[in-house]
Amino acid sequence: MAFSFRGLSRPNASPGLRVPDPTKDTFLELKRKKVHRYVIFKIDEKTKEVLVEKTGGPAESYEDFTSALPDSDCRYAVYDFDFVTSENCQKSKIFFISWSPSTSRIRAKMLYATSKDRLRRELDGVHYEIQATDPTEMDLEVLKDRAK
Repeated sequence: MAFSFRGLSRPNASPGLRVPDPTKDTFLELKRKKVHRYVIFKIDEKTKEVLVEKTGGPAESYEDFTSALPDSDCRYAVYDFDFVTSENCQKSKIFFISWSPSTSRIRAKMLYATSKDRLRRELDGVHYEIQATDPTEMDLEVLKDRAK
């Protein structure tokens, strides 16, 4: 009887994951031109590409952003957080958020966990990273504390 190892060892679980130019361009619009307050990314499991699912305009709030994330599916997002320092200086920091709610499918959690570094390498200019499994882990106070 032969034993097969097929499927047991996957040293690189996302070998074909691509970050297309339009996805990178949308991030650059947030970073350089301040066109977007946030960008939500999803992985298309058929094409193995990270695509832009939704963008939020500069006037949108943090609540608008968090309510745009799905309740039971994984996503990546970047959020441009504006704040005023204790020296009364206006600053902006970009947060990368890996959203993996506990109610999402195991397969989705695995895919997003193993693909995160590939996308992060493409997003030059992110200041902080947050991994969240429920909304309290990415509350606005968490961002304020990190950005100080």
